Amino acid sequence: MNQLTPTGAPPTTPAPGHDDILYPHAIPFVLVHLGCLAAIWTGVTVEAVVLGVVLYWVRIFAIGAGYHRYFSHRAYSTSRVFRFVIAVLAQSTAQKSILWWAAKHRHHHLHSDTDDDVHSPVRRGFFYSHVGWIFDRRHHDKTDLTKVADLASAPELLLLHRFELTPAFVLAGLCFAIAGWSGLVVGFLWSTVLVYHATFCINSLAHVRGAKRYVTGDDSRNNWLLAIFTMGEGWHNNHHAYQSSVRQGFRWWEYDPTYYVLRALSWVRVVWDLKTPPQAVVRNEQRLGHRVIERASEQLAAHFNSERIAAAIAAALHEPELAALQTKLEHARDRAHEVLANLHLPQMPSREECLAQARAMFARTRSIGEVADQAYILLLSSVGAHLAPKQGATA
Repeated sequence: MNQLTPTGAPPTTPAPGHDDILYPHAIPFVLVHLGCLAAIWTGVTVEAVVLGVVLYWVRIFAIGAGYHRYFSHRAYSTSRVFRFVIAVLAQSTAQKSILWWAAKHRHHHLHSDTDDDVHSPVRRGFFYSHVGWIFDRRHHDKTDLTKVADLASAPELLLLHRFELTPAFVLAGLCFAIAGWSGLVVGFLWSTVLVYHATFCINSLAHVRGAKRYVTGDDSRNNWLLAIFTMGEGWHNNHHAYQSSVRQGFRWWEYDPTYYVLRALSWVRVVWDLKTPPQAVVRNEQRLGHRVIERASEQLAAHFNSERIAAAIAAALHEPELAALQTKLEHARDRAHEVLANLHLPQMPSREECLAQARAMFARTRSIGEVADQAYILLLSSVGAHLAPKQGATA
């Protein structure tokens, strides 16, 4: 859980420096981008363009339906055969193994937009969240198999994990066999780069630009434009509100082709047990979970500057009054919020002001009162910490 800093804002981790990025591992990624320029010499044939367009949409589907909705969230059930097929298609994008991808994504949901998030633009900046985190020494090769124990027991997925780039190399060879050098460059490399950045935009842009329908305790947003290019993955705030849903476009008008394809596959029993959000979630009538309330209350408390409030209270009190208050706070320790709540100081925002600010900051939710109550306690505690006598200070 994040703690408030002396300014009343959550701490932020400095953006990683040069020593944190494993630059040699970024070289193949850069070469793939530079390889796209080879089209100057290979030419751009019609069959290569058609191949590239088909591969873009097939692999975007494999990322959404495979990497994300099945392997990360188990939003539906399927056979072992189809699971392997969708895993191979997903790994043909050269975005590392199914196990690595799912483990990182599950970690992201546990710590979304906190200091422990692996790719939060709020904490680390846009570039790092978009692509830099992939080459960070802490994330590049390490796969926490405990987070994907349900998947790691399958020998075929472990084999793909060990030979993670094999599907991409095989697909590149097939593109060359079908359409020559133009097929390799335009068909494979161009589509691969486009798939890279469409996927990465969900980590970066979908936490920066868009609408927030649900209170999720993070900065996930719905972005209709990203939904078009990612076959429905752009309804990111919806997804964070109910992660195990196979359907991410909750409303009828929210374009979600990945769900449509999976729904069609369910008619012929290729997939089954498609999980969808309860109507209470869709209508935004559900009560928030403890973790979401906790994170939202931290965001709300951080809106108020606790250091400035404490300074205003200290300036308004006479020396004997301030000393008496500090004594009370020192004795109260972790109950400082009770001391301040009973004093009704004019410089201290009221619980009603916290509630009004919560309604201004967040989407509609039945739990808004709980968020405001917890934020008010956090704010009082932070102000109390600033007012309490400093250790080692002399009388």
